[in-house]
Amino acid sequence: MYFIRTASERDLPAIHALLVAAYDAVYTPIHGREKVAELNAAWNSPDVLRQLIRDPAGEFLVADSGTEIGGIAYACPSRSKPATATLAKLYVHPDRKRKGIGGALFAEVETCFPEAKTLRLEVDVSNPEAIAFYEAHGMSIVGRTENCGAAESGIPAHIMEKTLDPLR
Repeated sequence: MYFIRTASERDLPAIHALLVAAYDAVYTPIHGREKVAELNAAWNSPDVLRQLIRDPAGEFLVADSGTEIGGIAYACPSRSKPATATLAKLYVHPDRKRKGIGGALFAEVETCFPEAKTLRLEVDVSNPEAIAFYEAHGMSIVGRTENCGAAESGIPAHIMEKTLDPLR
């Protein structure tokens, strides 16, 4: 059983290891080892993760069993779209998928930004498992970008949104 809590800096080694394993499992078959190493260095280094954990506007969550971190999520208010929260990361360890961890993290993210009317994310168009997960949780494709996650990433992505229930 996992419980959802706010991440702390002491979780950094486990978060980093989880993200490296998740990126390898999901993205290596799609983009290759070199691109995955580049993405991990740019998006999942301990320094980058530390900044996200310290972000006072964001919420970095972990699914913790008491002995391991089984999943993570990070969201923050959108800088460009008022009343929108952006889900920037939601990953479950490859060995812990299909245990409800992703759904629990997603549900918690939905409650973290009471002023938000919309939840928004980008998902790699070559990741049908993630697209199906988000659709099952009420997200809809509303657009597309050719640079998922960062300018010049070169990763095509669907932009997905969900209207948030004001009574959540």
